[in-house]
Amino acid sequence: MEKWNAYTRDGQRTDEILIRGEVIPKGLYFMACGVLVRHVDGSFLCMKRAKEKINFGGYFEATAHGAAQLGENKYECVKRELEEETGIRCNEFKELGTDIDDESQCIFQGFVCTVDCDKNSIRLQEGETEGYVWMSEEEFTDFVNSGEMIPMQYKRYYEYFKQLGYIR
Repeated sequence: MEKWNAYTRDGQRTDEILIRGEVIPKGLYFMACGVLVRHVDGSFLCMKRAKEKINFGGYFEATAHGAAQLGENKYECVKRELEEETGIRCNEFKELGTDIDDESQCIFQGFVCTVDCDKNSIRLQEGETEGYVWMSEEEFTDFVNSGEMIPMQYKRYYEYFKQLGYIR
């Protein structure tokens, strides 16, 4: 049973505990974190979601992400999710912003990190990911503009992509 801290819409942690799969009480939110992974050579890591995933199974996504576990702060969450879903260990993350999704009652924290790892060392997480690709900056820009990016990810990272000149 996965437990989460509950937050108010403005990001204040409450004493409530949420349980994954159960209805989230009105006015409460859970926190999730995601990270775009950029290699020192300028390429981006995109993970292929497992086909059995309910939402966007089989799609490539430009981030490792997931819900913060009970007691985790956003940095602990993003660090854990990155390692769980890719095998990459990183301690330095640049915050890109917060997106509040009232429909799913999620406070999403976005990050980017730059890594200098062996590109063949990516580890897949059973039930979560089934493949990966490192996209050159040009390929990644094409991906961002292709309409094949998961819409929520496009929305959450739009300003960052715009800053980099990736939005056409």
